[in-house]
Amino acid sequence: MNYVFQFDPVLEAWPLLLKGTWVTIQLSALSMFFGLIVAVICASIKINGNAFLRFLVNAYIEVIRNTPFIIQLFVFFFALPSVGVKWSAHTAALVAMTVNLGAYASEIVRAGIESIPKGQVEAGRALSLSGVEVFLHIILRPALKAIYPALTSQFIYLMLASSVVSVISADDLTSVATGLQSLTFRSFEIYITVTVIYLLLTLLFSGLFSIIYKYLLDYPDRK
Repeated sequence: MNYVFQFDPVLEAWPLLLKGTWVTIQLSALSMFFGLIVAVICASIKINGNAFLRFLVNAYIEVIRNTPFIIQLFVFFFALPSVGVKWSAHTAALVAMTVNLGAYASEIVRAGIESIPKGQVEAGRALSLSGVEVFLHIILRPALKAIYPALTSQFIYLMLASSVVSVISADDLTSVATGLQSLTFRSFEIYITVTVIYLLLTLLFSGLFSIIYKYLLDYPDRK
């Protein structure tokens, strides 16, 4: 094996790699936030909505869960502009990731909500708590604690899957790496570096999720 490693092009391109990493973090964090909101709304509709709304939510979930993410991305970036919905590659990527996460996480959230004993809900109502207070403090928070591991795993998977958005030139980490590879032809060095960055991002998000759990959800269950 006569291959000579040359990491100089990678070191010289660190500003670009850092920018791509920041775009990946932005896309992942924002899609996690908005995707969770979508998931909570969809889960609530599936549990308490009327038949028509439940049909729409179920159709949305089935379509997203049974089609490739890259096709969904193409629909938002290439198909919708043909009917007048135009946005940047970054916005299309964010919307596609949010819609994708919302569909997958909605079933996780629904399972968590349905795991809450009805007696707790009735007790909250007996204490004259409003419907919003009952949902936030008696249903949603304990449900999030129960499903937190599954949700965080889904979030990390989405962050890794965000590399697909490079196909629409969304300037994420993978897109930057592809551009650098075409300029330097140092594929091994570039993609090894990118692999390490994604690994570090995974560890970063995992650590952040652990901190969130410790300070917001790590309380004793009441029997």
